[in-house]
Amino acid sequence: LIEAGLQIEESSKPVRLSQQLDKAVTTNYKPVANHQYNIEYEKKKKEDGKRARADKQQVLDMLFSAFEKHQYYNIKDLVDITKQPVIYLKEILREIGIYNVKGTHKNTWELKPEYRHYQGEEKSD
Repeated sequence: LIEAGLQIEESSKPVRLSQQLDKAVTTNYKPVANHQYNIEYEKKKKEDGKRARADKQQVLDMLFSAFEKHQYYNIKDLVDITKQPVIYLKEILREIGIYNVKGTHKNTWELKPEYRHYQGEEKSD
């Protein structure tokens, strides 16, 4: 019976207790119109400017030299390498490459078999 009384007493005690603070909490953050990392990103983006379409042959050369190093690339890496607009790059890649939809190299581009062993004289159209 005494045990039950202690149990009731324990369960009636609040789990969380309120505390009185000596000083106000001053770590609250003020709203900012633009965060520092956003400003840096915008600045970098402005410096790069819009991606201009280069001559198709130049882009092909860049792509072939990239594919000499690695067999598979995702579109983001190819955009970084060639500094070309994504749409233009995909246009060219559809002619010379295969897009892998599934498997171990999912969502990556590779060269079509006829372009695999890069020869400079092969592209003469």
